[in-house]
Amino acid sequence: MSVYGYVRVSTKQQSEDGLSLDAQQRILEGYAMMQGLNIDKIFVERAVSGWKSFDTRPQGKQLADRLTKGDVILCSKLDRMFRSARDALTVSDDLKKQGISLHLMDLGGDVTGNGVSKVFFTIVAAFAEFERDRIAERISDVKANERKKGRFLGGARPFGYQIDNDGNLIADENEQSLISRVIILRDKGKSLRAISESVSSELVKVSHMTVKRILKDEGAYC
Repeated sequence: MSVYGYVRVSTKQQSEDGLSLDAQQRILEGYAMMQGLNIDKIFVERAVSGWKSFDTRPQGKQLADRLTKGDVILCSKLDRMFRSARDALTVSDDLKKQGISLHLMDLGGDVTGNGVSKVFFTIVAAFAEFERDRIAERISDVKANERKKGRFLGGARPFGYQIDNDGNLIADENEQSLISRVIILRDKGKSLRAISESVSSELVKVSHMTVKRILKDEGAYC
Protein backbone atom coordinates (compact mmCIF):
# COMPACT_ATOMS: atom_id res chain seq x y z
CA MET A 1 0.00 0.00 0.00
CA SER A 2 1.25 3.47 -0.91
CA VAL A 3 -0.05 6.74 0.53
CA TYR A 4 -0.08 9.82 -1.70
CA GLY A 5 -0.94 13.41 -0.92
CA TYR A 6 -2.37 15.85 -3.45
CA VAL A 7 -2.32 19.65 -3.15
CA ARG A 8 -3.23 22.33 -5.69
CA VAL A 9 -3.30 26.09 -6.11
CA SER A 10 -4.94 27.74 -9.08
CA THR A 11 -2.92 30.93 -9.62
CA LYS A 12 0.72 31.78 -10.29
CA GLN A 13 0.77 34.14 -7.29
CA GLN A 14 -0.42 31.40 -4.92
CA SER A 15 2.17 29.07 -6.41
CA GLU A 16 5.01 31.55 -5.92
CA ASP A 17 4.23 32.63 -2.38
CA GLY A 18 3.65 29.01 -1.36
CA LEU A 19 1.42 29.84 1.60
CA SER A 20 -1.59 27.95 0.38
CA LEU A 21 0.51 24.95 -0.66
CA ASP A 22 2.31 24.86 2.67
CA ALA A 23 -0.97 25.04 4.56
CA GLN A 24 -2.44 22.16 2.54
CA GLN A 25 0.66 20.02 3.08
CA ARG A 26 0.61 20.64 6.82
CA ILE A 27 -3.02 19.53 6.97
CA LEU A 28 -2.17 16.31 5.10
CA GLU A 29 0.85 15.57 7.28
CA GLY A 30 -1.14 16.18 10.50
CA TYR A 31 -3.99 13.97 9.32
CA ALA A 32 -1.60 11.19 8.26
CA MET A 33 0.07 11.26 11.64
CA MET A 34 -3.27 10.91 13.46
CA GLN A 35 -4.26 8.00 11.20
CA GLY A 36 -0.91 6.25 11.55
CA LEU A 37 -0.11 6.67 7.87
CA ASN A 38 3.23 7.46 6.25
CA ILE A 39 2.98 9.65 3.15
CA ASP A 40 5.16 8.27 0.35
CA LYS A 41 4.84 11.30 -1.93
CA ILE A 42 2.90 14.55 -2.15
CA PHE A 43 1.95 15.65 -5.65
CA VAL A 44 2.02 19.43 -5.89
CA GLU A 45 -0.13 21.03 -8.61
CA ARG A 46 1.05 24.60 -9.16
CA ALA A 47 -1.05 27.26 -10.92
CA VAL A 48 -3.52 24.80 -12.45
CA SER A 49 -7.17 25.74 -12.82
CA GLY A 50 -9.74 23.73 -10.91
CA TRP A 51 -11.79 23.58 -14.12
CA LYS A 52 -9.42 20.94 -15.45
CA SER A 53 -10.41 17.40 -14.56
CA PHE A 54 -8.10 15.62 -12.12
CA ASP A 55 -6.55 13.18 -14.61
CA THR A 56 -5.78 15.92 -17.18
CA ARG A 57 -3.70 18.00 -14.78
CA PRO A 58 0.08 17.35 -14.95
CA GLN A 59 0.47 16.12 -11.36
CA GLY A 60 -3.01 14.63 -11.21
CA LYS A 61 -2.26 12.46 -14.25
CA GLN A 62 1.06 11.32 -12.74
CA LEU A 63 -0.74 10.33 -9.55
CA ALA A 64 -3.57 8.58 -11.39
CA ASP A 65 -1.08 6.58 -13.48
CA ARG A 66 0.77 5.40 -10.36
CA LEU A 67 -2.24 4.19 -8.37
CA THR A 68 -2.79 0.50 -7.66
CA LYS A 69 -5.30 -1.42 -5.55
CA GLY A 70 -4.97 -0.68 -1.84
CA ASP A 71 -3.38 2.76 -2.28
CA VAL A 72 -4.57 5.83 -0.36
CA ILE A 73 -4.98 9.41 -1.58
CA LEU A 74 -5.05 12.30 0.89
CA CYS A 75 -6.40 15.73 -0.05
CA SER A 76 -7.33 18.62 2.23
CA LYS A 77 -10.51 19.73 0.42
CA LEU A 78 -12.86 18.40 -2.21
CA ASP A 79 -12.43 21.49 -4.42
CA ARG A 80 -8.63 21.06 -4.50
CA MET A 81 -9.03 17.74 -6.29
CA PHE A 82 -12.26 18.02 -8.26
CA ARG A 83 -13.67 20.61 -10.64
CA SER A 84 -17.34 19.92 -9.84
CA ALA A 85 -19.70 17.68 -7.92
CA ARG A 86 -20.20 15.58 -11.05
CA ASP A 87 -16.45 15.17 -11.46
CA ALA A 88 -16.13 14.20 -7.78
CA LEU A 89 -18.91 11.65 -8.10
CA THR A 90 -17.42 10.03 -11.21
CA VAL A 91 -13.78 9.93 -10.10
CA SER A 92 -14.41 8.89 -6.48
CA ASP A 93 -16.75 6.10 -7.60
CA ASP A 94 -14.07 4.88 -10.02
CA LEU A 95 -11.44 4.95 -7.25
CA LYS A 96 -13.73 2.97 -4.97
CA LYS A 97 -14.23 0.29 -7.63
CA GLN A 98 -10.44 0.01 -8.01
CA GLY A 99 -10.00 -0.49 -4.28
CA ILE A 100 -8.30 2.88 -3.78
CA SER A 101 -9.17 4.95 -0.70
CA LEU A 102 -9.76 8.68 -0.93
CA HIS A 103 -9.50 10.78 2.23
CA LEU A 104 -10.85 14.34 2.11
CA MET A 105 -10.12 16.25 5.29
CA ASP A 106 -12.95 18.76 4.90
CA LEU A 107 -15.46 15.88 4.69
CA GLY A 108 -14.20 13.96 7.70
CA GLY A 109 -11.72 11.55 6.15
CA ASP A 110 -12.19 8.41 4.06
CA VAL A 111 -15.11 9.01 1.67
CA THR A 112 -14.79 5.73 -0.22
CA GLY A 113 -14.42 3.00 2.37
CA ASN A 114 -16.32 3.58 5.59
CA GLY A 115 -19.59 4.92 7.02
CA VAL A 116 -19.00 8.36 5.52
CA SER A 117 -19.05 6.83 2.03
CA LYS A 118 -22.81 6.41 1.64
CA VAL A 119 -23.54 9.92 2.90
CA PHE A 120 -20.80 11.38 0.69
CA PHE A 121 -22.05 9.76 -2.51
CA THR A 122 -25.66 10.69 -1.75
CA ILE A 123 -24.84 14.35 -1.13
CA VAL A 124 -22.44 14.67 -4.06
CA ALA A 125 -24.91 12.97 -6.41
CA ALA A 126 -27.61 15.44 -5.36
CA PHE A 127 -25.29 18.39 -5.95
CA ALA A 128 -24.20 16.94 -9.29
CA GLU A 129 -27.81 16.86 -10.49
CA PHE A 130 -28.40 20.41 -9.24
CA GLU A 131 -25.14 21.53 -10.86
CA ARG A 132 -26.06 19.95 -14.21
CA ASP A 133 -29.47 21.66 -14.23
CA ARG A 134 -28.02 25.05 -13.28
CA ILE A 135 -25.30 24.87 -15.95
CA ALA A 136 -27.85 23.94 -18.63
CA GLU A 137 -30.08 26.79 -17.48
CA ARG A 138 -27.23 29.32 -17.56
CA ILE A 139 -26.09 28.22 -21.01
CA SER A 140 -29.64 28.46 -22.33
CA ASP A 141 -30.08 31.95 -20.82
CA VAL A 142 -26.76 33.19 -22.20
CA LYS A 143 -27.46 31.87 -25.69
CA ALA A 144 -30.94 33.36 -25.69
CA ASN A 145 -29.58 36.71 -24.55
CA GLU A 146 -26.78 36.68 -27.12
CA ARG A 147 -29.22 35.76 -29.88
CA LYS A 148 -31.32 38.79 -28.94
CA LYS A 149 -28.17 40.86 -29.37
CA GLY A 150 -27.57 39.20 -32.73
CA ARG A 151 -24.49 37.27 -31.58
CA PHE A 152 -23.62 33.64 -32.35
CA LEU A 153 -21.86 31.60 -29.63
CA GLY A 154 -21.05 28.51 -31.67
CA GLY A 155 -22.63 25.09 -31.99
CA ALA A 156 -25.47 24.43 -34.39
CA ARG A 157 -26.60 27.44 -36.42
CA PRO A 158 -29.99 28.67 -35.16
CA PHE A 159 -32.60 27.90 -37.81
CA GLY A 160 -33.84 31.17 -39.27
CA TYR A 161 -30.47 32.92 -39.17
CA GLN A 162 -27.26 33.09 -41.16
CA ILE A 163 -23.89 34.02 -39.68
CA ASP A 164 -21.76 36.81 -41.14
CA ASN A 165 -17.95 37.02 -41.02
CA ASP A 166 -18.04 38.92 -37.73
CA GLY A 167 -20.09 36.27 -35.96
CA ASN A 168 -23.34 38.22 -36.07
CA LEU A 169 -26.69 36.54 -36.65
CA ILE A 170 -28.52 37.79 -39.70
CA ALA A 171 -32.19 36.89 -40.13
CA ASP A 172 -32.84 34.66 -43.14
CA GLU A 173 -36.17 35.76 -44.64
CA ASN A 174 -36.99 32.38 -46.20
CA GLU A 175 -36.28 30.44 -43.02
CA GLN A 176 -38.07 33.02 -40.86
CA SER A 177 -41.13 32.59 -43.06
CA LEU A 178 -40.86 28.83 -42.65
CA ILE A 179 -40.67 29.24 -38.84
CA SER A 180 -43.94 31.17 -38.90
CA ARG A 181 -45.57 28.36 -40.88
CA VAL A 182 -44.25 25.76 -38.42
CA ILE A 183 -45.74 27.62 -35.45
CA ILE A 184 -49.12 28.08 -37.19
CA LEU A 185 -49.31 24.35 -38.04
CA ARG A 186 -48.35 23.39 -34.48
CA ASP A 187 -51.08 25.67 -33.13
CA LYS A 188 -53.50 23.75 -35.34
CA GLY A 189 -52.47 20.53 -33.62
CA LYS A 190 -50.34 19.07 -36.38
CA SER A 191 -47.71 16.47 -35.42
CA LEU A 192 -43.99 17.08 -35.87
CA ARG A 193 -43.80 14.70 -38.83
CA ALA A 194 -46.89 16.22 -40.45
CA ILE A 195 -45.38 19.70 -40.10
CA SER A 196 -42.09 18.44 -41.53
CA GLU A 197 -43.82 17.05 -44.62
CA SER A 198 -45.90 20.19 -45.06
CA VAL A 199 -43.10 22.77 -44.90
CA SER A 200 -40.37 20.82 -46.70
CA SER A 201 -39.68 21.63 -50.34
CA GLU A 202 -37.19 20.65 -53.00
CA LEU A 203 -34.93 23.48 -51.84
CA VAL A 204 -35.35 23.11 -48.07
CA LYS A 205 -35.73 19.75 -46.36
CA VAL A 206 -36.91 20.04 -42.75
CA SER A 207 -36.86 16.90 -40.61
CA HIS A 208 -39.29 16.37 -37.73
CA MET A 209 -36.33 16.83 -35.31
CA THR A 210 -35.57 20.20 -36.90
CA VAL A 211 -39.24 21.12 -36.46
CA LYS A 212 -38.96 20.18 -32.80
CA ARG A 213 -35.82 22.33 -32.41
CA ILE A 214 -37.48 25.29 -34.13
CA LEU A 215 -40.47 25.11 -31.81
CA LYS A 216 -38.28 24.73 -28.76
CA ASP A 217 -36.13 27.72 -29.77
CA GLU A 218 -39.27 29.78 -30.28
CA GLY A 219 -40.69 28.69 -26.92
CA ALA A 220 -43.65 27.07 -28.67
CA TYR A 221 -42.92 23.37 -28.20
CA CYS A 222 -44.62 21.26 -25.57
